[in-house]
Amino acid sequence: MTTIHDVARAARVSIATVSRVLNDNPRVSERTRRRVWAAADRLDYTPNSAARALTTRRTRTLGVLLPDLYGEFFSEVIRGVDRAAREADLQVLISSSHANTEEALSAARAMRGRIDGLIMMAPDSGSAEALRRLARGTPVVVINPRKGIEGCRAVSIANFEGSYGAVKHLIELGHTSLATVSGPRRNVDAEERLRGFRRALRDQGLEPAEALIVRGDFTESSGHRAATEILGNGRRPTAVFAANDSMAIGLLSALGDLGVRVPGDLAVVGFDDIAIARYLTPPLTTVRVDASELGARAVRRLLEGEEFDKDDKTGRPEVLPAPLVVRRSCGATGNGRVAGGRKAPRRPRKSTQSGRQP
Repeated sequence: MTTIHDVARAARVSIATVSRVLNDNPRVSERTRRRVWAAADRLDYTPNSAARALTTRRTRTLGVLLPDLYGEFFSEVIRGVDRAAREADLQVLISSSHANTEEALSAARAMRGRIDGLIMMAPDSGSAEALRRLARGTPVVVINPRKGIEGCRAVSIANFEGSYGAVKHLIELGHTSLATVSGPRRNVDAEERLRGFRRALRDQGLEPAEALIVRGDFTESSGHRAATEILGNGRRPTAVFAANDSMAIGLLSALGDLGVRVPGDLAVVGFDDIAIARYLTPPLTTVRVDASELGARAVRRLLEGEEFDKDDKTGRPEVLPAPLVVRRSCGATGNGRVAGGRKAPRRPRKSTQSGRQP
């Protein structure tokens, strides 16, 4: 097992210097700091034996890295993490990685020695190798990876199934020309929801029109901008599937400004079922994601213990369902019912500002 002595030899510095770097002591030059961290990374060195993870509970603290900390989706994920951590008498250290692999790894490295395990939303679809490397030194639960990552536990949303069901519902209502406001490229959630959109159309004998696939970035403003592009297209659709509720909200605002009636002129469906969705005019049909439970499940996966290492090293994710909640924005009178007839669980009304969602 790599020791601090090995890192000191590889970096050509003293053990005391390595210790100062690992403890963020300001009395070390930036050049030396980079050399020590580079040596530690090459040797897969983890201070404070964090690789032994939750069996020793040395710090009783979990690290959480999310692409952003703004908006209801992420606040709900954090709420679920905090709830499950408190039940297990653990503390939580939270940071934002801004959906960039290098930033995420840098933030995770800064947490080494202070956490017993890490919960991390997959930064992008190309981060699997970096996450495998990270998991060698710290137990990791990944939220929404594109596929299983060896050595990591995982919990996911049924993104593909949720978007497929939403689009299929619109087709069953009689819509044959559908647009989508998708999320950013390389974002795992966005790509899976776009894949569900395309597959649902093709399975019903409809070919997706590339001109009606408008890229957004999961913000209200990108949904607002998308309205002009969708309406200005020569092949005007009768329904729009937005890949998250924030973009659907921006879209609804722009459509109202342009005098387009929803659902009379254009049906709209979102994804997430954030609290404000039911209070919009008209109430938003959307795919429900229990973001709080997503965070709680991530904590519980970290607490599953050593049996994970014995029974499942493939990183197969536990998948949370994403049912469609039918309201008036799609043209159906759903009254908040989950497709299939079950009443959607009620959540307490609260003042929110919806934000970005990966």
